Amino acid sequence: MSAFKKALKLLFVSTPVGPLGTGLGGGVELSLYNIAKQLIRQGHQLQILAPQGSTWDDLPIAEISGNLQVIAQSQERNTPVNMPENPLLGNMWEYARQVQSEYDLIVNLAYDWLPFYLTPFFQTPIAHFVSMGSLSDALDFIIQQVAKQFPGTIGFYTPSQAATFPELTPPLYHLSSGIDLSLYEFCPQPKEQLVWLGRISPEKALEDAIATAQKTNLPLYILGKMQDEAYWEKIRQDYPNARAEYLGFLPTTEMQKVVRECKALLMTPRWVEAFGNVAIEALACGVPVISYARGGPAEIIRDGQTGFLVEPDSVQGLVDAVLSLDKINRYTCRQQAETEFSLEALGLRFEEWFLKILDTRG
Repeated sequence: MSAFKKALKLLFVSTPVGPLGTGLGGGVELSLYNIAKQLIRQGHQLQILAPQGSTWDDLPIAEISGNLQVIAQSQERNTPVNMPENPLLGNMWEYARQVQSEYDLIVNLAYDWLPFYLTPFFQTPIAHFVSMGSLSDALDFIIQQVAKQFPGTIGFYTPSQAATFPELTPPLYHLSSGIDLSLYEFCPQPKEQLVWLGRISPEKALEDAIATAQKTNLPLYILGKMQDEAYWEKIRQDYPNARAEYLGFLPTTEMQKVVRECKALLMTPRWVEAFGNVAIEALACGVPVISYARGGPAEIIRDGQTGFLVEPDSVQGLVDAVLSLDKINRYTCRQQAETEFSLEALGLRFEEWFLKILDTRG
């Protein structure tokens, strides 16, 4: 049941690092899609501002032109704030400024300095859903200022993600994530193979998954957006005999066909993952998740029940976990996804957060 007596008019402002549907935005793309779809189901009116070329035909998108923003994880902590000529990010927020009076609430999903800086200059309240852990000193500072000036408007995936940001004024909201479970088919009998799913970029440490597959003599399927070609080529050179196959960035229906037949999903982050949508996608297929015990995955996986949490950066720990997969009941994995990560639960969490923001500003 909706937390509201009337439908809200919501303006979502997307990530400016790539068009929706391309995978350039990482997990926040899937989060935005699922949150928006569920809120519409719950009766709210919604518009999404997104980069030109966004491809989600079933959601109301206003495409904005301009040059893409550089991803935060490719920069140093002390990199100065900057934007390209004709910045997409600036263009999206100028559009939002012009139409703000038509909406009850603006929802920011950009992990970037500008939306936080602009918050005091908007009449319509802004809810900021922070999609990554702390990566930038400038962004840390401005988030801290917004949390102090507009209490309750900062949302995170998980407590471990929020803990990477210094001295934030409460209340803080931990909203987790959710997926459309009907899109993921349960598979009780896997094949002798592993899968790794994510952006191919150094902070994801794909090489550890390939080393694990090599040590266990299992093939590894790799799915996700190719973000760093040089990094990928180095991995191929370092592991020339690995039984690893890159299948590209696939739509959900095709992706889950591969994932569901695998013995386990490997997650090997070098950084603090804010959440880990790929983990709940695997669980929805009945696939156990083996991950380094850092960040969001450590708050998702039930160690020994729906997967294994191993010492960060320990390939041997990953190998030992793969060899222990017969202890995991795949039905328990699917059950956890159904209990904790449904779209209905996700929509209600966001409604509750929005209601508290509007009550405070009202």
